[in-house]
Amino acid sequence: MPNDLFAENVQLRDQLAKLLEQGHRNQQIMRRHQMLDLQFIGAGSFRELIDSIFHTFAESSELDVVSLALLDPEYAIRRILVDLNLDLAAQPNLLFLQDRFELGELHDHLQEPVLGRYVEQLHGRMFPEPMTTPASVAIVPLLRDGDMIGCLNLGSFDANRFVQNMATDFLKHRASVVAICIENVINKELLKHIGLTDPLTRVNNRRYVEHRMLEEVGRTCRQGYPLSCMYIDIDHFKKINDEVGHQGGDEVLREVALRIKAELRLSDALGRFGGEEFVVLLIDTERGDAQAAGERIRASIADLPLQLRGGASLPVTVSIGIATLSGPSQNGNIESIAQDFVAKADQALYRAKSDGRNRVVCAE
Repeated sequence: MPNDLFAENVQLRDQLAKLLEQGHRNQQIMRRHQMLDLQFIGAGSFRELIDSIFHTFAESSELDVVSLALLDPEYAIRRILVDLNLDLAAQPNLLFLQDRFELGELHDHLQEPVLGRYVEQLHGRMFPEPMTTPASVAIVPLLRDGDMIGCLNLGSFDANRFVQNMATDFLKHRASVVAICIENVINKELLKHIGLTDPLTRVNNRRYVEHRMLEEVGRTCRQGYPLSCMYIDIDHFKKINDEVGHQGGDEVLREVALRIKAELRLSDALGRFGGEEFVVLLIDTERGDAQAAGERIRASIADLPLQLRGGASLPVTVSIGIATLSGPSQNGNIESIAQDFVAKADQALYRAKSDGRNRVVCAE
């Protein structure tokens, strides 16, 4: 009898020790996840947030691949991120969808998290190359005010990590935190974007272009990528203002900005430099390609008269000067190189004006 009691006490102590150990592990897990939530919430920028999702979250949750897909039907998010110099091409795990129907068959099932073995036809859109292919996945909708803004996609090389009957409360909690944080950082980035945007034309302002100029000139000097600068001036703008008034002049500025922007890539930077002048940075662009882009812009404005709100049809032309910087440079500081670069584009613009306007001239 005493031996039985002793054995039972030993067994109870072992069970208690295991429970305490499990409780300690659970407490550590909870603390780790709380710290992760705080890291998400504390992200000051979109870049910080996605770094936390793709790296910290993936490591702490022992996930082999994580991607984030965001609904962006009007390219609004992408334009803001590109304008704020986030290289989207360097973020293969960040995906953008025009609408929910791009989700394919997943579209009808994402009222709740979708878990199970990886199926290329069903899940491939969420894990495109160069991402590694998982064995099991959890596709978790990101919801704000009842609307889906995207989905968080978790993948594991363990085929049994995510199964259909698995509880999803934790996944829903994580997704709700991520959704709130995405909305917050995009609003923060939007405020930054507004501070760097010309209120009349809705393109970047001079402050933004000058800041971006220093970044891109520095990159060209270090790595040798070609960079072209396009200086654009609306011809006879004072005469336009005299003819159609300042409101009409504002319409001309807005329409010219739209036509310039329509000929550019997302990676290029357009800004209103002041008055009727615009500056464009053409990233990774040689002189010949920059001249071709300048001709497209010139023709898009000259070939189709602007229609003003009052019904007037107004022919408008622009003159364009182009300078190109290429090859690594060890001479001078970045600021002086950038100033000289813009000055050369401005000198080419002056030549375009002197030669009769409505033309593109490249610096020697």
